[in-house]
Amino acid sequence: MNNNKKLARPTFPRRAVITGGMPYGNKSLHFGHVGGVFVFADAYARFLRDRIGAENVIFISGTDCYGSPIVESYRKARNDGFSGTIQEFVSLNHEAQKKTLSRYDISLNLFGASAAALGRAGEIHHEYTAEFIKKLYEKGRLEKIVTAQFYDEQAGCFINGRQVVGKCPVQGCRSEKGYADECDLGHQYLPASLISPKSTLTGNAPVMRDVINWYFKLPEYAELLKEYAENLKSCDNTRKVVRETISEFLEPPCIYVMNDYKDKYYEIKGQLPPHEFVEEPKKTSFTIIFGRLSECDQAVKLLNENAVRFRTGKTLVPFRLTGNIEWGVPAPVLEGEEGLTVWVWPESLWAPVSFTKAYLEQIGQDTDRWRDYWCDKDAKVYQFIGQDNIYFYGVAEMGMFMSLSDNPSACPKDGNMGLPTLIANHHVLFLDKKASSSGEIKPPMADELLNHYTAEQLRMHFLSLGLGMRSVSFKPKAFNPGSPENESDPVVKEGFLLSNVFNRVLRTCFYDVQAYLGGKMPLGPVSSEILSECEKAILDYELHMYKFEFHQVTYVLDSLIRYGSKYMSREKAAADKADDLALRRKWLIDVFHIIKTAVVLLHPLAPSGTEMVREYLCLDEKLWDWESIFDGFDKILNASEHGLKFLPPKTDFFKRHDSQFNS
Repeated sequence: MNNNKKLARPTFPRRAVITGGMPYGNKSLHFGHVGGVFVFADAYARFLRDRIGAENVIFISGTDCYGSPIVESYRKARNDGFSGTIQEFVSLNHEAQKKTLSRYDISLNLFGASAAALGRAGEIHHEYTAEFIKKLYEKGRLEKIVTAQFYDEQAGCFINGRQVVGKCPVQGCRSEKGYADECDLGHQYLPASLISPKSTLTGNAPVMRDVINWYFKLPEYAELLKEYAENLKSCDNTRKVVRETISEFLEPPCIYVMNDYKDKYYEIKGQLPPHEFVEEPKKTSFTIIFGRLSECDQAVKLLNENAVRFRTGKTLVPFRLTGNIEWGVPAPVLEGEEGLTVWVWPESLWAPVSFTKAYLEQIGQDTDRWRDYWCDKDAKVYQFIGQDNIYFYGVAEMGMFMSLSDNPSACPKDGNMGLPTLIANHHVLFLDKKASSSGEIKPPMADELLNHYTAEQLRMHFLSLGLGMRSVSFKPKAFNPGSPENESDPVVKEGFLLSNVFNRVLRTCFYDVQAYLGGKMPLGPVSSEILSECEKAILDYELHMYKFEFHQVTYVLDSLIRYGSKYMSREKAAADKADDLALRRKWLIDVFHIIKTAVVLLHPLAPSGTEMVREYLCLDEKLWDWESIFDGFDKILNASEHGLKFLPPKTDFFKRHDSQFNS
């Protein structure tokens, strides 16, 4: 191998945790859950297992069982005739999610559930939640805040989260819905700032009543988070959307006031806390900037009292940890505040730690070994998320994880909680529009897609979309009424590389070995041209995987497989024409090396088909080991020939869906 290339290769950790987010337990998975997050997380987890050893990789996720989205969906289900308990409702959805992920070959080590009643993972999660919050409290990272909360007078109860629907007050927000204190794009705000709130329980406008809750002092970590965001600029595998979105939340507290209210602003200007006035000539609003969040909050109250129309800016606010919703993880009793539960978003941020502990216990290891994965300089945590959740994972989580140290740092020392690597995908649209279960455009369910496409076709297609760079539309012909009849289905394009081109290469090699060499694959030195092409593919692929450029990974495989097909056609034709056994052995040795390289690189993306290839090659799991990825079969088998499993006529390693044979 070229030593210069060898020195330039990226490095990977000795141990790794991969997380795939946590779908809410109020529904089955739609295409966005699988195609926007889980397929990418799975491909990377499988790659790392091959790259650093399966025993060193833990891939975890689970059902987010608690919170107002669950309560609201359960209420609707009860209205529609569901007679079970909320626990049974969540359990049904959890099992459905697990089954769907299995159908897509998502190779989770553990898919847990955050509810204690649903299994050991939930029990451990409850225990760790109490431990985590107590540690924050003991280190002085929490504060008790009295805030106004929505109360539905007709229903006679406090309402939270998605039980309240209105319009997000944050300037420039394009969310479809604002909820009690966050919108569906993750912007945080005080409940009193929500525009036109309505209770989903009764449809009435709720009133505000004071409640006490625990908050994490997130604004105190503004400077460390700015340093963290600055450090990300030098990380060559951090996506632009992660850096930019985190930075958006680190601006000083500000309010955008509509120009139509400028006269009113001047009337009350003297009553406002000290602030900077910024004229915005090309905008419909002007900006007032405050030194402290508390001053901004005072201004918000005064502007509301004077009926001034405004939006608040994105800035750090205390991060709420507790609430009073009954269906939630019980919060530890601190300073006598009883009856509180943990708000669903915070506990989902440390749930991967709980699930790591649960998995270690499941395989008979000490649960304290979770620190080897989360607090060790030789380990790394990779969190695959959607761009809407960057605030929670990139700001709130990072701040809390930093704060667990006695000396918080943007670069935690070995032994302290590490800062995970975030891999955020842009939206995967549906027929050019953003789809969500709670929006106007309903997405197809993940299981529905499998009635028309194989899991590998869908996996290859989603990975090729380039979601790391931009939002991309998912346009399955089977679900697109506007697709012309004679137009090809964009979903099967990448799958055809495997089901057509690669299948043909594989069958040709197996059948020629059976016809001319008694079923024995020839072994010997590989041509320098082939070694060079395969080495280049391996190094390009490895670099793209390191940078999470999955669409580029599919391009590398496309190029290698098509190159192998052309090389095979040319060399086989020459050997057949000359009826020369030596030439036939030579091209088979070369093409089997291309096959070896391609299936190892393809293994994380299309696991079912590649495992079938391995079976017919009569090789064990060592085939996937990157320690020998550059070597030919002659070196790893140390023989002159190797028997293959008999391949029946018309056998496909990579399948098409049954419905596609009639189209």
